[in-house]
Amino acid sequence: MENDRTTTAPSRLRAGFVGAGFMAEVHSRAARAAGAEIAGIASSSPASAARAKDRLGVEQAYASAHDLVHDDMIDVIHICTPNATHHALAEAALKAGKHVVCEKPLATNVQDATALVELAARTGTVATVPFVYRFHPMIREARERIASGQTGRISTIQGSYLQDWLLYRDDDNWRVDAGIGGPSRAFADIGSHLCDLLEFVSGEQIAQVGALSRTLFSGRANHKDVQTEDLVAAVFVTEAGTVGNLLVSQVAPGRKNRLMFEISGSENTLQFDQEAPETLWLGKRSGSQLLVRDPDALSPEAARLSVLPAGHPQGYQDAFNAFVADTYAAIDGHIRDGLPTFRDGLRSAVLTESIIESSRGGEWVDVPDAKKLEGVK
Repeated sequence: MENDRTTTAPSRLRAGFVGAGFMAEVHSRAARAAGAEIAGIASSSPASAARAKDRLGVEQAYASAHDLVHDDMIDVIHICTPNATHHALAEAALKAGKHVVCEKPLATNVQDATALVELAARTGTVATVPFVYRFHPMIREARERIASGQTGRISTIQGSYLQDWLLYRDDDNWRVDAGIGGPSRAFADIGSHLCDLLEFVSGEQIAQVGALSRTLFSGRANHKDVQTEDLVAAVFVTEAGTVGNLLVSQVAPGRKNRLMFEISGSENTLQFDQEAPETLWLGKRSGSQLLVRDPDALSPEAARLSVLPAGHPQGYQDAFNAFVADTYAAIDGHIRDGLPTFRDGLRSAVLTESIIESSRGGEWVDVPDAKKLEGVK
């Protein structure tokens, strides 16, 4: 009998990877855990692809992304390259009939993201974006508690995503370059994850934003004219009228990858911290408690994603594994709840452009409905 908690897809898909950095390592581990053949890889050069082939245990290194995408033996393409390349690579893969897993941001502007959503719909392919924090079991538990009414009527939403890897002037990375990483850095890179979780868990969409952004260093080690932001603060209102705030920073000393949100309702408050993903804080007027991940005591979706017994910690790679396994299951025709698709990537692009517009103009901005952008009534 199949274990109903498993996230392993049954088929033996052949996966190809474009890009050879950290995210390619994460994707390849997840693909292998989901039962795929790690069939091919292409990178910025044939030499880079050859090195990655040996390092990641890939069957074949390809001379170019074009060769990989057009190989009929490849079923699904994982795009793990710098942001500005995502649109063209995803477009080529979809046109070649491949299923696609594209790193976020899906595209560096709304127009390109919309085109990819429409192309994926026309080709009938599975196209997903790794908003993987959705796949922590305690995220699903929080979502179910809100959806079932246990939290009561939501009154406030607050969240933050804090890192420190760009704290000093000498800290640098390709993401700093707007031509490679896109016009937004901190928000597009990590704020997108935060907003995806806020909307996914609360069930409410952000309707208006008022944002401020700051760039602490106009020049860094290898970039002399930095245009992308180091931090963003924003207040927002959801379509249901709930008020909220968020803070995103890549210059917060001591914070390595601290994604946190707190949602308060008329009955209780839920708080999740990605650096302690095994627990969910539940606050009530009469006291508070720490809910610990225990598959025997969780909602069905949270229990499904609990692939280890209580007391055996799960983390980021486990969440990524579950995301890829659910993507592969969708390719096999089994759509599971909460799978983030290109439409979620478009939603993120819409929010990013709204944040940029608000921070530049110093005014409240209405967030467009992504469904209307792609012509869905």
